[in-house]
Amino acid sequence: MDRALEMQVFCTVVDKGSFVGAAEPLKMSKAAISRYVSGLEERLGVRLLHRTTRKLSLTEEGRQFYHQARDVLTLMDQAEEAVSSSAPEPSGVLRINAPGSFGVLHLAPVWADFMKIYPNVELDISLNDRLVDLVDEGFDAAVRIARMESSSLVGRRLAGTRMCLCASPEYLANHPEIRSLPDLVEHGVIAYTNFASGNEWQFEGPGGSETVRTRSSVRCNNGDTCRSIALAGGGIALQPSFMVAEDLRKGDLVEILPEYQSVELGIYVVYPTRKHLATKVRVLINFLAERFAHPQWER
Repeated sequence: MDRALEMQVFCTVVDKGSFVGAAEPLKMSKAAISRYVSGLEERLGVRLLHRTTRKLSLTEEGRQFYHQARDVLTLMDQAEEAVSSSAPEPSGVLRINAPGSFGVLHLAPVWADFMKIYPNVELDISLNDRLVDLVDEGFDAAVRIARMESSSLVGRRLAGTRMCLCASPEYLANHPEIRSLPDLVEHGVIAYTNFASGNEWQFEGPGGSETVRTRSSVRCNNGDTCRSIALAGGGIALQPSFMVAEDLRKGDLVEILPEYQSVELGIYVVYPTRKHLATKVRVLINFLAERFAHPQWER
């Protein structure tokens, strides 16, 4: 069986959330799609999807395979485009959406280089933490920081970021000691309101998964504000490493209970479809993938 087609079928099923949903874009019957996915699982020797009468969900192995398969399919498209004589010089307006904090800290410094390489592309950059609809709002691409396994968008993983539990030395010196996760209940935390799990913070520790219900002393939908309050001694924050890694290195923030790891998020560049992908979008994807291959917050 064609391995590339197997990957394409599997990824489309994940993107659409069902075999029925994948039937139209693949131009296949539900039965044929099921055979491809079952054949793939049999060949790999692992279950990739949990199947129920109502929905499909990825197994851990399926999640890992999905991200790798997406990268392979993208590289195949890029290889074909690279040798195609019809590939035009990138030009025109390129509308990009990105989260505010990441956009300022890590994207803003690279745009000048992109403009030098592709002088005929006009950048139109929008920064906010709202989950925009790329198609309805007319964006060519977006940077997303999330778990993307259920997204219907096409995406390429650029890097990862982990959530860090931290506070300033001043705060820790003047408040009750934190020896275990339940101790967090005695503290008011700085809550980022766009955090998917709300006030329930999840961790993986020596004893497995643990969840603690926190009590917020301040809530804000902007990560920079949360970080600034933490730096000023205002409380405990759970913030991504791309924001606080330098603060931790300098000692301005201290990681709390480092033996407990919070969620790992992926940083992706996403776009509505890979069919007839505009050259300006393709070069953007390749540019960002190269720039964030070794992100500074992981050094």
